[in-house]
Amino acid sequence: MIRHVSSALVLSGVGLTALYSLLITGADAITKGFAQSYSAPQLFAISGGLVALFSLLANRDTCGQRRCMSTQCPRAMTVRVVATVLGTLAFFHAFRLLPFADVFLFIALIPLFTAILSGPVLGEPVRSQTWMALGLGVVGVACVFPEGVHGMGLGHLIALSAVILGSISMVTSRFIGRRDTNLLAQVFYPNLALMGVMALALPFVFKPMSSIDVALAAIYALLLFGARWVLVAALRILPAYVVTPLMNLQFIWMVAIGWAFFAETPAAHTYLGAFIIISAGGWLIWERIRPVADKTLVPAE
Repeated sequence: MIRHVSSALVLSGVGLTALYSLLITGADAITKGFAQSYSAPQLFAISGGLVALFSLLANRDTCGQRRCMSTQCPRAMTVRVVATVLGTLAFFHAFRLLPFADVFLFIALIPLFTAILSGPVLGEPVRSQTWMALGLGVVGVACVFPEGVHGMGLGHLIALSAVILGSISMVTSRFIGRRDTNLLAQVFYPNLALMGVMALALPFVFKPMSSIDVALAAIYALLLFGARWVLVAALRILPAYVVTPLMNLQFIWMVAIGWAFFAETPAAHTYLGAFIIISAGGWLIWERIRPVADKTLVPAE
């Protein structure tokens, strides 16, 4: 069954995803900074708890009444929780081991994995043009290894694992969003679990934090809360394999932040790879809105 969604609604999904890319890049920059001095539990025990708290405070219906955090998809939510926790840890270590902009090229692989998963999990068939655009994106990622596969290291393998887990989390988010109207439940449970898991390890790795670092952890939580809420909303409007290429806007922010705060200047092959990947993302958007001038077809909720 197919329903029609106006181009204005599609553009709102694009706008939400663009906002997400800016928010999440700010959060990633704080993650990279923390990774140089602290272990993962130090950041995520604090931020996970704060994001869960923000979710509870913001969880109101249209009448302003507080809603419970129940979900109609408990098994899918469990998959999302596990994938989010493990993926967050993997990304933390990837940022520790790799340049900021290089991690982006792995993040840009997410459309390929979401396209693969969207068919069997969501029933969203991917057309041949989409697969061609996604294949072009893989070519772009390959640009990060100008010397071939011998240039791959532990950081690259961890980044690849993070991308696979992130793809599972995003596809599961769209699966839940099509059946459950409580968007904040998808933000609350993964972060509550993240806080719980990290709190268990925190006594073994804790280091005293300055007031500035505590403030940065709080800012990270605010950025992450906003980013994940916005992303869940975008995934209710657009398929995961369309949302994720739009996240390639992160490259612009990541290059700027990497240069300004981490003294990282991407090599020419990194820019080439980003250009190819962003072009592939643009192809995906065009392929999505091309069939009808003012209407876009998306699977029924």
